[in-house]
This record gives sequence, C-alpha cells and structure tokens, in this order.
Amino acid sequence: MIRQAIIPLAGLGTRLLPLTSVFPKELLPIDGKPGIEYILDECIEAGIKEIIFIISNKKKMIKKYFYNDKFYKSIIKKKKDPRIKKEYQKILKYKKMIKFVYQNKPLGTGDAVLKTKKYIKDNFFLMLLPDDLIIKKNCSKSMIKVHNKYKSSVMASMKVNKKSVTRWGIYKLNKKLTNSNYLIDDVIEKPTVSEAPSNKAVIGRYILPKKIFIKLKNQSPGKGGEIHITDAIQSLIYDGDKFIAHNFSGKYLDCGSMHGYIKSSMEISKLWNCAWLELDMLVLLVEYAFQI
Repeated sequence: MIRQAIIPLAGLGTRLLPLTSVFPKELLPIDGKPGIEYILDECIEAGIKEIIFIISNKKKMIKKYFYNDKFYKSIIKKKKDPRIKKEYQKILKYKKMIKFVYQNKPLGTGDAVLKTKKYIKDNFFLMLLPDDLIIKKNCSKSMIKVHNKYKSSVMASMKVNKKSVTRWGIYKLNKKLTNSNYLIDDVIEKPTVSEAPSNKAVIGRYILPKKIFIKLKNQSPGKGGEIHITDAIQSLIYDGDKFIAHNFSGKYLDCGSMHGYIKSSMEISKLWNCAWLELDMLVLLVEYAFQI
C-alpha cells in the first residue's frame, strides 16, 4: 500500500519569471485554484494519507497559504460568505495531511528526496513533480494499481516525438508486460536523437523504494553539482531492482514554463477569455507588489 507522497517545491521557477519573482509558481492559479491543489487532489483521490512538501526559506509563502487561519477566521466573520467558508474547510483538510521539510540549497531533486528520509515509513512512496500536471485520469492512482500487482517501482511514461527526446529522460525498455506497462533496463537523461533507446519519456510521477535513500546518501554530485534522482534509479536498476514504465491514459500538461502555464490554464478552463483574464490579473498583482 502506498500511503505517503513527497512533492519537491524548492525550485525557483525561473521559467515563469516575472510572475515567480513575487509568487511561488505552485500558487499561481489555474482555472481559479492554485496549481498545487490539483496535485493534492490527485494524491487524495489515489488514497494517499500523508504528503511531504520540500520547500525552501524563499518559498515560505506556500506554508503560509495553508496556515493562514487568522485571516480566514476574520474574513469569514465579517463577510458571512459560504464560498469563503468552503475554501477554508478545504485548506484545513489539506493542512492535516501535509508536513514541511526544507531544502535551502538547490542541490537537485535527489537531494530534495533525501531530506524526507526520516519521515518515510513504508517500503515504497509516491513522488510527484508539480510542473507536470496530468488531467482527465488519475495517473498516481493507476500507478499504485500497477505497483500493487507487480510489487515494484513504477514511473510514469509518455510517448514523445523522436526529435524532442533531447528534452527528456528516456527509457530503455526491456520487455512488454501489458499494453501500458514495460519493464525497463535503464533511463538515459536527455540523449541525442541517435542515442535515444526509445521515444518513451519519463514524466513526473514516481513510485520509489525506500532503499533509494541509501543510494542518494552515497551518491556523488552529477551534472551542475546536483544530486540527480535518475542516477539513483539507474543504480537500483543495475543492482537488479525492478522498475516499470507505465503509459498513463490522462492528458499531460507542462505548467513549468510561461507558454505551458498559459496553455494549461486554457486547457483546463476551456474558456479562453477566462484564462487570459487570469493571467492579466496576475500581471497586475506583480506590478502592484513591486510598488509597495
């Protein structure tokens, strides 16, 4: 059973500047609610009971979002608005599930995962990368079903254009288990077109074994001086651990870039005017923040 999830949130979000010069990217609205809430709802629907946020001191606004009780109680008392009361009840529900740990130096996703070591209780846990939004079908829920069947680690997979493999981690496939699941031999990070062993890309959903902490603790920094989670996964595969690439059936949205964020907002809302209005409001908020 997968009961815990970790969500790395310490990244600076430079691809979404200037918005992220003021707001954490995870709090930017997508069709009326912060992007992080879509990830939380995915976890809850998948049966997750505890969620660990990895944040930095520069992103304390994320914690404040969930611990702003004084503001909510005051505004509910003044406004008597049932919508606000409902929002506060939702925040309280999230808050009961969330723990916060800190990664104040940007040393990579592997280092962020390592920060959660003392909180992970079971043999496997779920990790979700918030830039990757998957809608229409619950990817985490379907991955947990695969894990329960094969008792192995599972990673989300998506077919990409062969010319774009240089942007992704790419699976080297071993054998087909079902139409949606493949046993993998390796993960190659951003290969050239000629080097790519397939066009199946890694997407930001992982079910990982607790033993990965041992690999991460003893791992030397890789490219850019960071601890890469892919290197630890490769090491486990070489040791004989079973990893399965799961082709999810939902729709993938990239919320980590400005173009992707706008496109995601439009895709979810299906109301072009609403999405543009949302962005216009954010720009105005940023301008206002710089004035005060």
